[in-house]
Amino acid sequence: MLEERLIQKLDRLSDRYRELEEELSKPEVIKDLKRYRELSREHKELSEIYETYLEYKKTLKEIEDTKSLLRSPEKEIRDLAQEELERLKEKRSRLEKKLRILLLPKDPNDSRNVILEIRAGAGGEEAALFAADLFRMYQKYAEEKGWKVTVLSANRTGLGGYKEVIALIEGEGAYSRLKFESGVHRVQRIPVTESGGRIHTSTATVAVLPEADETDVEINPQDLKIETFRASGAGGQYVNTTETAVRITHIPTGIVVTCQDERSQFQNKQKALRILRAKLKDYYEKKRREEIAKERKEQVGTGERSEKIRTYNFPQNRVTDHRVNLTIYKLQDVLDGKLDEIIEALRSRELEERLKLAETSNSP
Repeated sequence: MLEERLIQKLDRLSDRYRELEEELSKPEVIKDLKRYRELSREHKELSEIYETYLEYKKTLKEIEDTKSLLRSPEKEIRDLAQEELERLKEKRSRLEKKLRILLLPKDPNDSRNVILEIRAGAGGEEAALFAADLFRMYQKYAEEKGWKVTVLSANRTGLGGYKEVIALIEGEGAYSRLKFESGVHRVQRIPVTESGGRIHTSTATVAVLPEADETDVEINPQDLKIETFRASGAGGQYVNTTETAVRITHIPTGIVVTCQDERSQFQNKQKALRILRAKLKDYYEKKRREEIAKERKEQVGTGERSEKIRTYNFPQNRVTDHRVNLTIYKLQDVLDGKLDEIIEALRSRELEERLKLAETSNSP
């Protein structure tokens, strides 16, 4: 059964949900677009909790009604009631677990856009080609979700791979789903550059950062070292005659960002600052997590880039996510952006771990 404190919280949230419904029907609120959007967002956030709580209360009533049938003089009715009671108790347990999860504090970054950074790792040209495959996979996934992808910076190789590619992914829930992709991705296949037919293992690192607002991270211009240089194409195929490429170094942290894809120095600088903000936000948040980790071991996976999270095995047509021991024998589907099965498994694991942590924290 749910604790009294959770029941009280659910009652308060239900009252708030009904208040919002009344507010959203008022003409003066409908005319105020900003307020209407704010209230609509809150209403949407509470809707699943409200509907689940209604279903939970309905189930509790059905359990009590069914219990009364256990006193029937007819054995057949008592047997049917017992069977129904077992079903309702299972349903009650499922709804209680769902409500506990819905009441967990939300990740404040979940609603943000994403700065996606993919870098070729071990494996030379094959690693760069794998990085390109991963970027295409995320582009396809974003397309399915209706998200917008904008390349902020790219360093291509002669065979069409990427030494590094950084992109902005804009859309509802982008960070909440893609945050599980940070880490080392490993591929096992026969490279196009291999004449002997041997299987090689190559890697690429993926970093998923929540996009930072200007208010999230304050950047002192005096802390920046900004350099310009001439942009060059893949393998030095061309060189611009003007210095449009920009390299920004944040002196206190040593973080360096380079952008050279745009034709103007101004555009490259704006893109570089956008990436820098996200990197600084991530840097400072990691420092805070490290301070907490000194007191206790973190219960939820960190998503550090050093963790090998997934293997893409071409000879066996399989993708294995090592964090949840999930193997899927549909490699091409995954590379075509069919990532939901993997991401849902990772979301479920995260929620289970956060739920355990919350229960441990609340236990006497």
